[in-house]
Amino acid sequence: MGDILATEADLLGMIKEYLKFGEFEETVQIFDKECKSKGKLVSKPRGNALRDSKTRVIQEDLLSSFDDGDHKVFFELWKENIPSEGKDLDAEIQGLEFYLHVHFTIFPLRSHPDRTEFEERISHFKQYLETRGAELSQNAEFLPYYALPFVPFPAVHPSFKDLFKDTWIQQLKGRLDKFLTMTLKPSKTPRLMTLYVSFSLQLQLQLAESDRRLSSCLRKFNKMQADYHNLIGITAELVDSLEATISGKMISPEYLQSVYARLFNNQMRQSSDFTRPGTVSTQYGRPKEVPILPSLDYEKLKKDLIEGSDRLKTLLLQALRWRLTRSLPGEQRETVLQAYIGNDLLGRYSTQQKTVLLLLRSPNEIVRQYMARLINAFASLVEGRIYLSHIPVLLKILMETLRKEEKDSLTWENVLVCLQKLSLRRSQQTIMIADDLIGWLTDELQDSDCLSDYTLVYYAALLMNLCLRTKGKKKCAENAKLVLKVLTDLLGHENHEIRPYVNGALYSILSIPSVRQEAKEMSVEEILHCYNKEKNQDFNRQIEFIIKQLNSEGPESDDEDEEDDNDEDLLETDLYREELLQPEHGELSGESLLTTEYLGIMTNMAKAKRRSTPLPQSNGDGPLQRPVTPSSHRDLTTGGGYTTAFTSKPKIPRTPDTLISPSSAQHDRRLALQPKFSQSGPQQSNRPSSASFAGRGGN
Repeated sequence: MGDILATEADLLGMIKEYLKFGEFEETVQIFDKECKSKGKLVSKPRGNALRDSKTRVIQEDLLSSFDDGDHKVFFELWKENIPSEGKDLDAEIQGLEFYLHVHFTIFPLRSHPDRTEFEERISHFKQYLETRGAELSQNAEFLPYYALPFVPFPAVHPSFKDLFKDTWIQQLKGRLDKFLTMTLKPSKTPRLMTLYVSFSLQLQLQLAESDRRLSSCLRKFNKMQADYHNLIGITAELVDSLEATISGKMISPEYLQSVYARLFNNQMRQSSDFTRPGTVSTQYGRPKEVPILPSLDYEKLKKDLIEGSDRLKTLLLQALRWRLTRSLPGEQRETVLQAYIGNDLLGRYSTQQKTVLLLLRSPNEIVRQYMARLINAFASLVEGRIYLSHIPVLLKILMETLRKEEKDSLTWENVLVCLQKLSLRRSQQTIMIADDLIGWLTDELQDSDCLSDYTLVYYAALLMNLCLRTKGKKKCAENAKLVLKVLTDLLGHENHEIRPYVNGALYSILSIPSVRQEAKEMSVEEILHCYNKEKNQDFNRQIEFIIKQLNSEGPESDDEDEEDDNDEDLLETDLYREELLQPEHGELSGESLLTTEYLGIMTNMAKAKRRSTPLPQSNGDGPLQRPVTPSSHRDLTTGGGYTTAFTSKPKIPRTPDTLISPSSAQHDRRLALQPKFSQSGPQQSNRPSSASFAGRGGN
């Protein structure tokens, strides 16, 4: 009974809070009067008190760091809690920030002079003056302080000796306190409105989740139906064979072996007419031999790709990509890829200064885009990834392009997708980690609301793959507070597709003792418990595993001796082609361009397909612990596809353009390798999984 009364009082308190917020003054008076007459308790709003308390703690921490001279803690809190638009546009805030940098720079010289610490802070101050503080050099008020780094003893210098007086410090602190009081105002949004918005959002997410489950069930039904038709076909053929034996015809062991192979083959053929006895065997016969595509003159191709006109370069890049992605899966595609690799199309062994790969630096945007698409197609195939991973300069060029290219352009997106695929390989992970790609991704993800759904998914998946490595975990530990804040903030993002990657990254980095300690100081467990109340049971179980990891005491695991897994190929049907390049009247393009102008002799080299190890499946209980790509994880959890994940038209991920039908594409999908979980939680394994990933425009 007491709980009911407390809940009722809290609810009445929220109603009153909302009425006050809406300035329904007369209604509030009548509401209070009626509650008193009925003996109803009305609780005071606790939400504002909690927000006020949090704001006061932040303000006290900032002032305490100011007094202690702890510039690292101060500017971390400053960056997190002061709006960026104010810091960049408001002249008063810029001036205050400038004097704060001066205060922290000379702090080591105040009571107990420490020249070593002073020299270190001077270097930080120089960096500030060259970056954020550069524009203030035009202001006469701040101009003298630009000489501070070059004055050996500022305490006795006429221009700076006033900075060491207590009055200057007290004035600056008072100015800071006043600014924080005005800036760190808690939100006045009433709890009732917050609950309503939260409930509406949750309802929308549940509807989207229901749509995804429906789509998954339909895919499973279609696959089951196709399997049924295949089984009926084989049964009818066996009946025909049995009739033949009555007539004295023998059945060979090879024939039985072929039937067995078809029974357990994942590639189902088109359904037959089962109403006509005796004809099934002809419709379900052995597949026809796949023709090998004509050989090409790769030396002439590479020469024209380097020296030809931009139009010719783009047409050739398009044709080479189409030859790879539109070839039939199996021997034909393997032969095309091995011909590209064997003839060193991208210049892995080249001693020349100019190689095809350098087209990513072309001044022509279309050339850069089509070069990125071709590399992305290479990265979609396991042998292609192996070839790319042995080109030393590749990752440098890709990461350079990612940072310089216009964000969300087709070139940029293909480079991002390519990097995500390459992050399945340990050698490439090592280079990315050493180049501080984790730090760059963390900075980008701080403002996740400004990122498209497409970009956000691949950022999160790439970050997780890097965090699964011991080196990646240690890199995160260097700035654990920021990484933990970014990841916990992402858990509350409206795009739930990123959650598996965020959970996987969190689970992985929490194996580091120093990160666990930082997480406890940040009350990460309380934050996780807030998300553990949702109706999504799979997500709740993952959160439970992360909380157990947070509270564990074991040493961190070492993955440095593990090798790459034998991951799988997967090129899906291109449903949304985006070809900016269209041939003019009478102009050769695609396969006709290659076979007319660049026909060669015996440059196609077939190679036996590398057999992959069986891929263990996850029961989906815990966070990911193996590198994956978003499409491969999506295939495992929802049956593949972006049917409901992205509703905005420009941001539907694209897939390579193969010649398989949509129905056969569903049966040809390979499930990505996922972590295997026991009752006690995730097994500690970080070996790369199979990746089938085709990003937007990657075909």
